[in-house]
Parts: sequence; C-alpha cells; structure tokens
Amino acid sequence: MKITNVECLPVQDGRNCIFVVVDTDEGIFGVGEAGLTRRARAIAGVVQDYAELLVGEDPFRIEHHWQRLSRGFFFPHDRIAGSALAAIDIALWDIMGKALGVPVYQLLGGRVRDRQVCYPHLGGRTPEELVERCLAAREEGWKFVRFSPNIGEGGRFEPAEAVRESVKMFEAVRAALGDSVEICFDIHTRLDPADAIQLCRAVEPYRPFFMEDPIRSESPNSFRLLRPHVSVPLAAGEQFASKWEFRQLIDEDLIDYARVDLCICGGISEAKKVAGWAETHYIKLATHNPLGPVSSAACLHLNLATSNVGVMEQPQRPGRATTNVVPVQMTWEDGYLLPPTGPGLGIEFDREAARRLPYQPGGPSRPLLHRDDGSFTNW
Repeated sequence: MKITNVECLPVQDGRNCIFVVVDTDEGIFGVGEAGLTRRARAIAGVVQDYAELLVGEDPFRIEHHWQRLSRGFFFPHDRIAGSALAAIDIALWDIMGKALGVPVYQLLGGRVRDRQVCYPHLGGRTPEELVERCLAAREEGWKFVRFSPNIGEGGRFEPAEAVRESVKMFEAVRAALGDSVEICFDIHTRLDPADAIQLCRAVEPYRPFFMEDPIRSESPNSFRLLRPHVSVPLAAGEQFASKWEFRQLIDEDLIDYARVDLCICGGISEAKKVAGWAETHYIKLATHNPLGPVSSAACLHLNLATSNVGVMEQPQRPGRATTNVVPVQMTWEDGYLLPPTGPGLGIEFDREAARRLPYQPGGPSRPLLHRDDGSFTNW
C-alpha cells in the first residue's frame, strides 16, 4: 500500500473545521483534523509541503513519517505545523485501522476501560442562569460541568472583578448540584499568578475537579510560583505543540492534568508519548477537544487505550454539529462516549460534502478582550 494523495479540506458545517484526507492506492483513505481553525490557510500550506514527503510512501510507517514531518524541514514544528502534522498522523492511524479491520484503540494496546466520561461546555451570564444550565446538563446525564469566567460587554475583562464573580458561580453551582457532578473551571490563561492564587484558594471549599490554564502558558516556569500556594488540582497544556513543551510541567509535578490537544500537539503518536511520560508522575490526561467529530474520535481512541485518564472534553453530544461532513460520529450515552466498533476511527467522512461546504474565513467572531484602561488581555 502506498500514499497517493494528501488533501486539506477546511470546511464550514455549523462551525469551521480543518480536515485532512490521506488516500492510498488500495482505495483506503484516512481522515484527520487540525486545530487552530483560524489559521486554516496557513495549515493548508503546510499540508501541501508535507504531501511532497508522503506521496509514494508506506502509510503504515507512522512514527517514521512523524519524525520526518516534525524535523524534516530543519526547524522543529510549531503550533501551525504541529496542527498539520496532527491531522496527517490521525489520518494514518485511521488508514491502518481500516486496513487491518480493527478500531484504532486496538492498535494502541487495546481498551483499558469500557467507556470514557466527558464534560460539556456550559456558561451563563449570571449564577442563576449558569445553575439552570448545569441542572439541565445533569438531567441529560452529564457527570461533569465546565464553565469559565464571564466576559463583559464588548470584550471587557477585569481580573479582580472576574475573580469575585467566578467565586459566586462556584458557590451557586455547588449549592444547587451538591456532590452529584464534578466541576471543571477553565480560566483561559486570563489571570496573572497573584489573581490566580486568590481564585484557586477561594474556590477550594467547592472542590473543583481542576482549575484549567490559571496563568499564561508561554513560561511553564511560572507554575513554580503558582503551585506551592494552591491545593486545588491544576490542568494545563492545550496550547503546547509537542512533548518538549510539556517537559517542565511534568518533570516538576507542576500540574495534575495534562490538557494535551491531539489536533495541535502532533496527533495520536505524540499524545501517546505525553501520556506515558505523565503516567510516571501520576498525572492524568484531560484531552483538550473543542473541535469537530474527527478530533472527538481521535481523543476517544487514545483515552480508551490509556490508563491515566481523568476526563475528556466534549463540548456537546455527538451528532449535533458537522453532520453533513461527518454523518456517523461517536456514540454518547449518559455522560460517556462508548467504544466504536468499526475499523479505524469508527466514523464516516463525506468528502464531497466537505468540498461543497468550504471554510468561511474568520468564522464566528470572538471579541478581543481588553481591560478598562484599553490594554489587551488574553482570550
């Protein structure tokens, strides 16, 4: 079997997604998904460069191709190249599973669990609205809830105010739901260490499952300042493009959950290495998955074959978005994703539908956050 073509398909099907399809001379194709959807044209250019190294090659040499694509242009891959590499890597695992007639998790060592618990994206402009949505999610079957600090009108974000309001949200949700659900809170790197420490200490009585991205990720060394001052579990890593960027956080036990994003961090191959490294430090995976159904499938297969997993991000139940391009998606039941039974990723991808639904540059706009003095702050 040889690779005959690599095609990048940025699409708009309810949301913007970047899919990559790898074809072979035996008619078997694999599909992957890239992160950084706002950089679709840049990622498509990298995929085109990568295709020149892949056409004519054996698709089963996944690790070999990973190393060539990551290091073959002399400079190690960054987030954009890592996203392109991730999509190709996932597609190659999909090809291997289809060719051998087994789900991808079988290729990764087989299942270590029967189902994977996951959490949805929730929010509310007031604590009362948030509680209403959390109660509805629990009624639907979710075992986790997840929310973030609120953003003011026009993208206004004041850290001290956000800390106070976030504590009120925690208090209201825990009072309404008791211990029946776990709470994940995504700070989105919006706080500096002093404000993050204050928030993490204040919410301790409400027992968060983790506090995600409490500070910016550019300098993992800053977690040295944060970690000794808080006792709540910390999660980070969604912005990292390789295992090397996880190195300090794992080696120095600065986090409790590794938020590896398969569609930015080099795909299944690299995420599997991060998971093994994290296991030696009793750090669990909490796979970052804000994207489409191919990302969901890839995360699920990795999690099913990995022992140290805490929870998986799943913004909404499968089958509620991107159904034209991916008509068959993962199966959700009572807060869990169930193991696929079909070969490869276990999904169906409609390439012609993808070509009919081209990517819309820009997509849904998100405000650029700012302080009251007009200065820019992190999304």
